[in-house]
This record gives sequence, C-alpha cells and structure tokens, in this order.
Amino acid sequence: MRIKSAYRVWQRNLTVYTKLYKSSIVFNFVEPMLYLVALGFGMGAFVKEINGTPYMNFIAPGIMASSSMFATVSECTYGTYVRMTYQKTFDAILATPVHISDLVAGELMWGATKSMLYGTIVALVISAFGLVDSSMIFLAVPLLFLSGLIFAETAVIAVAVVPGIDSFSYFFTLLVTPSFLFSGIFFPLDTLPPVVAKIAYFTPLYHLVNVCRSFAAGSIGAAAGDIIWLLAAAALLAPYPFRLMRKRIIK
Repeated sequence: MRIKSAYRVWQRNLTVYTKLYKSSIVFNFVEPMLYLVALGFGMGAFVKEINGTPYMNFIAPGIMASSSMFATVSECTYGTYVRMTYQKTFDAILATPVHISDLVAGELMWGATKSMLYGTIVALVISAFGLVDSSMIFLAVPLLFLSGLIFAETAVIAVAVVPGIDSFSYFFTLLVTPSFLFSGIFFPLDTLPPVVAKIAYFTPLYHLVNVCRSFAAGSIGAAAGDIIWLLAAAALLAPYPFRLMRKRIIK
C-alpha cells in the first residue's frame, strides 16, 4: 500500500462528497438528532435519570457514537459497492497507477473520515445544548477515526463477500441493528441477561459508546480499556478487507 495513492482515492471521494453531501446529511445527521429528541424527551419523561445522569445526557454521547457508525457503514457498504459494480469507478481508478491495496486503503480512510466528521458534528450539537459535562468530549474525535476504521473494515469485508447489493440487508439486520440496540446507548446493559452483555463486548460500537460517555463526563481514564480494545480490533481486522477485495476484484 502506498499512502500517496491511497490519499488520492480518499481525495476523489471527498471531492464527490462535497458536491453531493446534501443528499446524505438527512440520513447521517438529522436522523440521529430525531432519535435524540424523540427518545430524550419521550423516554426521558418516564426515565428521569440513569446512574445519577439525566436521561437526555445519558443517551447523547451514545447517539454521537452511533451516528459515526451509521455514516461509515452506509458509505462503505452501498457506496463502495456502487462505485465498484455499477459506476465502474474502481475500474477507472485501477486503470491508473493506483493498485488494489491503495484503492482499498483509500476507501477505508474515507469511511473513517466520515465517521469522524458526523460524530464531531453531533458532538458540537450536544455540547451546544449542554448535554455533556466536559469539553473533553472533543478529545474523542481521533477515536472516532479509529473506530471508523473498524466499521469501514467490517463493511468492506461485507462488500467483498456479498453476492449482490440486496444482501446488505443481512449485514444491517444481523450486525448493525443489534449493535445499535444493544451497545448501551439507550440503557445500561446490566439490565439485560449476562449473555447479551458478553456478546455486546465484542462489538466496536459498545466500546465507542463507553469512550464517548466517559469523555463527555470528563473521565478519560475510565475509557482506557475500551481504547485498547478498539486499537486491537482495528489491527486484527486490517488484513482482511485487502485480501478479500483483491479476490473480489480480480475474479
């Protein structure tokens, strides 16, 4: 992989995004805000606080984390698949000196960038409305990029193995949605059977939620274990998008 060539792929995606961002901002930004308002005020009317934290403040960092996840997985599943299969963008890029590994790296970098972008926007909004206790929430921004790499790696692996674009419904239904519901965004996982908490431990969103919530409370040290988990997961998954996409593209 060559960083300069991967950067050019990332740059190409950014250029296209700056022209089309209005069509995606509703899904990636407005929808998380609707969850925050609907559940914060709706459930918040019945659940006043959790562990001493007002319910709206409890879910706000989790919405920040989930927004970054959805931005990445939507981009690196449907977006990547469309560029590869229908638009033939990958064919055009690979006709240049860019190699497959550079192309995949650029896609992963772009997915992680969208994770950081949308997570940061939500962080700004929840901070403006006083839903975080510490400005340290913005120290979590680099970790949004790190977790975004994990989400991007998982999504690109899905692109490499699905037989068709309709099959992404399995990816979202079996992996993304359960992760969203059972990662501690809306309620502590200790209210569920222990097996659910053990399964949730192996999802990156669970750890990102813990990181965002700890940073929002100004307690960085409490997230050390989750940060280590995210680093390890990103490193362990890293080879597979490259190997599987190489097989998919070459065949």
